[in-house]
Amino acid sequence: MDTTLQDPLVGQLLDGRYRIDSRIAVGGMATVYRAVDTRLDRVLALKVMHPTLAADAAFVDRFIREAKSVARLAHPNVVAVFDQGAQGAYVYLAMEYVAGCTLRDVLRERGALQPRAALDILEPVLAALGAAHRAGFVHRDMKPENVLIGDDGRVKVADFGLVRSVDTVTNTTGTVLGTVSYLAPEQIERGVADPRVDVYACGVVLYEMLTGAKPHTGESPAQILYKHLHEDIPPPSASVPGLPVDLDELVALATARTPEVRPYDAVALLGHTRQARAALSDAQLDAVPPAAIQDAHTNAEDRTSVIPRAVAPVPRPLPAEEEQLHRTSRFEMPPVPPQGPPGPRGAGRNPRRGMYTVIAAVLLALGIGTGVWYINSGQFTQVPPILAKTEAEARKKLDDAGLRVNDEVVKKYSSSYERGVVMDSDPDQGKRIRSGGEVTLTVSLGQEIVRVPDVSGSTLDEAKKELRQAGLEPGTVTREFSDEVASGKVIRTSPTSGTQRKSGTAVALTVSKGEPVEVPDVTGRTPEEAQEELQEDGFKVEIAPERVHSEHDKGLVGEQSPGAGAQLGKGDTVTLSISKGPEMIEVPDVTGMKVSEAKEALEAKGFEVDEDRGFLGLFGDTVESQSVEGGEEAPKGSTITIKIR
Repeated sequence: MDTTLQDPLVGQLLDGRYRIDSRIAVGGMATVYRAVDTRLDRVLALKVMHPTLAADAAFVDRFIREAKSVARLAHPNVVAVFDQGAQGAYVYLAMEYVAGCTLRDVLRERGALQPRAALDILEPVLAALGAAHRAGFVHRDMKPENVLIGDDGRVKVADFGLVRSVDTVTNTTGTVLGTVSYLAPEQIERGVADPRVDVYACGVVLYEMLTGAKPHTGESPAQILYKHLHEDIPPPSASVPGLPVDLDELVALATARTPEVRPYDAVALLGHTRQARAALSDAQLDAVPPAAIQDAHTNAEDRTSVIPRAVAPVPRPLPAEEEQLHRTSRFEMPPVPPQGPPGPRGAGRNPRRGMYTVIAAVLLALGIGTGVWYINSGQFTQVPPILAKTEAEARKKLDDAGLRVNDEVVKKYSSSYERGVVMDSDPDQGKRIRSGGEVTLTVSLGQEIVRVPDVSGSTLDEAKKELRQAGLEPGTVTREFSDEVASGKVIRTSPTSGTQRKSGTAVALTVSKGEPVEVPDVTGRTPEEAQEELQEDGFKVEIAPERVHSEHDKGLVGEQSPGAGAQLGKGDTVTLSISKGPEMIEVPDVTGMKVSEAKEALEAKGFEVDEDRGFLGLFGDTVESQSVEGGEEAPKGSTITIKIR
């Protein structure tokens, strides 16, 4: 079952511009969709942050930083970022769509690569990182998941989500950004990230391409981190006998545990990589790893493949934190016709190889970028664009592309596609498929119409379950008093029961709080007395941990929330605060002052003021004495009497 059909964004128009057609992959921070820019009519990848993270300013800042950083890198081997924006809880990046696969897909399916293929991938990766380094940025999360290999053979670096300016390199406190298998020792130990951490990660990636396995493994991320700190990356030839020493030296140089020993950035490592390539013969570049030679006797397809299967034991499944975010499609290898009798590759100059070299040079001259274009050639085509087409139109497009349509067409309801049009296909449109392959269509039955069930009198949980079973979604829940419906039971829905609505419509629920009960005044009572009275009225009681100053004696109830006279439902909570007695305030000396000045001084301290004028003070304006002498303390809020003469 295609879970993308349940994704709420699939089929929607985001920010009034981007129509989301299908989901490509889900990561820890975001989901990547295949979308169409309706203004420019072009296919692109939309990276949408999970709504639960959109409230986190740090994650949003990382998204925006990625957009601004990559937008400055106009390089053919960097996945371009076109736009950045937000709609409600959805924060997104609009990026270049790369139809193809990731390097992780290649390694999972094929294992160790021939040296030529490994270098053909590494060089454009280093060119992309070199452009970033020279522009003042560090990627910080280089790994096979972030290396995309397009169907046209271009190699591109993706996911600059952890990018940071070289000028703002700092120590991170308590966190290490990146993926454990590719972290440089200084990242682990001090959180420091400069261009040499990308160099280290590229050395690990090269080791993995040459051997089919990671250099350091362990039962936990902590064990892997420990090995990166205390153990050198082993030479690839220790796992794949026969690999040239030049490749061992290249890996050792890039993964030196002391950062000062490594090339200072990706441009410098690219120079060392090209020197290593120049030192290797065609036979060494095209050497088939030992495991692939052994398989060649039992598997014809392996024997003619350009990239052999794994020579080392298959790596254990990746931990969750290393799962890719930019996966597009499975990497498939076309068969290559055998060249003469079986024997070691590269024994003589292959004329087909010369043709490949010429074509590669032309592609490079045209600015297409170095890549492994030759591993994607063969008897493959792409599923044409058929979404939102009628079934007849889709069948014709597939037939014109030399593809067959499965007789069993899937029919499903859809809120995004009109009845009778194609809403999905397997494989997806744009995906690689062998010529003559079969495509299964999913055709829309249109929007399903359902009736709102009568859930009045049900508990909230029962009502939500019944709504979902009817194909509707529980909406907002409000609570109100009711003399007729018991507390906790549903009073009504909106839309009302029996109303016809589209499936997936949200239904608001109003739930009873029961009959209203007036809260009594329990201040000035002992906590035990107050609690007993409130519980008799059906309330729950909580005692606040903090004591408060009040007019009531220490140990009695000083305050209550809600206050006396408020209306609550039975089962609601009243919070009591215990008094620590009145707050004592020093009384200012106001004798001899004018009456207005004395009152102002006393009221400023929180006292009430009473005037005692007597017969003789009816026309006086001077304070003769005060009920509490100046300098003594009195409860805040108490009354001070001033005698006037």
